[in-house]
Amino acid sequence: MTRKLLPGILAMAAIVVAANILVQYVIDDWFLTWGAFTYPFTFLVTDVMNRVYGPAAARRVVLAGFVVGVICSLIGTQIIGEFGPLVTLRIALGSGLAFLVAQLLDVSIFDRMREGAWWRAPLVSTLVGSAVDTAIFFTIAFSAALIFLEPANDVSWATEMIPLLGKGPVVPLWVSLATADWIVKLSLALVALLPFRAIVTRMTAKVA
Repeated sequence: MTRKLLPGILAMAAIVVAANILVQYVIDDWFLTWGAFTYPFTFLVTDVMNRVYGPAAARRVVLAGFVVGVICSLIGTQIIGEFGPLVTLRIALGSGLAFLVAQLLDVSIFDRMREGAWWRAPLVSTLVGSAVDTAIFFTIAFSAALIFLEPANDVSWATEMIPLLGKGPVVPLWVSLATADWIVKLSLALVALLPFRAIVTRMTAKVA
């Protein structure tokens, strides 16, 4: 089974590493990064493994991705950028906890819905998992209410009050950033249905 899971583990590790590297490159005024367009595909890997090999196998792939993410965070804490370490304690905690909780939730929801239409389980599990992932990460990393987690880390810039996405009600900047990130994840959840269908069909044929 471990050998069968190797492609999924390698794919998950590659996406996690790529997202950790690409998150450094901002592409618009809402601080969306290329990492935001890479990371959501971790849900695709999890769902494919869940469909083909079951929830236990999917959880093993998630655990591998979590370990890789922790290693990336540890490396990031040692790299000093213009404003300090590239990865702060709050970002490391938020990233790790968000990944683990959201991915395991995705596995559980997918498994409960696996008998429905082919698209329902991956779509619903990814939408819920993505929402939870975004909420956990941005709250832990930037909310003023959790400043006690890392008092020396100045996140006052993230609490500046601005219109949501430049047009909506006034909210803290980090809430607007989280909303933009969430919209990207929702969009990619729909896009990922096509490769999900194609990859599962091909892998199922090989397994059979």
